[in-house]
Amino acid sequence: MFKNTVFFIYWIDGKSCPYRNPTEAPENMSTYLQIRTSLFGDAAQSAQLSSRLVDTLTRTDRAGGVVEPVVITRDLAADPLPHLTAERFAALATPAGQRTPAQAEIAAESDALIAELRAADTVVIGLPMYNFGVPSTLKAYFDHIARAGVTFRYTEQGPEGLLKGKKAYVIATRGGKYSGTPQDLQSAYVRQFLGFIGITDVEFIYAEGLALGETAKSAALAEAGKRLEQLAA
Repeated sequence: MFKNTVFFIYWIDGKSCPYRNPTEAPENMSTYLQIRTSLFGDAAQSAQLSSRLVDTLTRTDRAGGVVEPVVITRDLAADPLPHLTAERFAALATPAGQRTPAQAEIAAESDALIAELRAADTVVIGLPMYNFGVPSTLKAYFDHIARAGVTFRYTEQGPEGLLKGKKAYVIATRGGKYSGTPQDLQSAYVRQFLGFIGITDVEFIYAEGLALGETAKSAALAEAGKRLEQLAA
């Protein structure tokens, strides 16, 4: 089981926020969901850059008179979700009133993830590239938040995402250089999935060539850092 099944953990400048339930927060409060996926924790470039972006955006919020922003952190590497199984799929597909206790527990995990995503105005995803794809923990997360009738629905015109009106930033860190090439399998997939659940305003920030020597690494991180500052200007 993952640790945030029942209670939502919020952190503001290293302190827990009193709002356990996202609906309790004031209307003029900005809420950020930072999703960390790297195996390397705080040492990961994707984690450092995504934290830097969140810090920059919240600083801009404060300067603009917004009530103290809320930052929800979901670390999928430190607290991984189970991969989707037939049992878990059946639990999520079963109507609430018909679930067994075990199925209800599985659905509650998914509900908690969706609640914190729904509460967020802005989503920041730290996205390293592993073997040309996304971390498997992020795929597991996507599998748990893609719920028909909850985060999307089917209509006569096709599927419709239900988590609309949000902004997403994706900090993509790669050892090589893949953006704009057929080898970049991440960007299209992540953009497609987010759009499927209604998040269509998605911006990618790339830090590429991190394994191509110190000069290339320093240049890539400097360029990414400059882009982050521009986004919050």
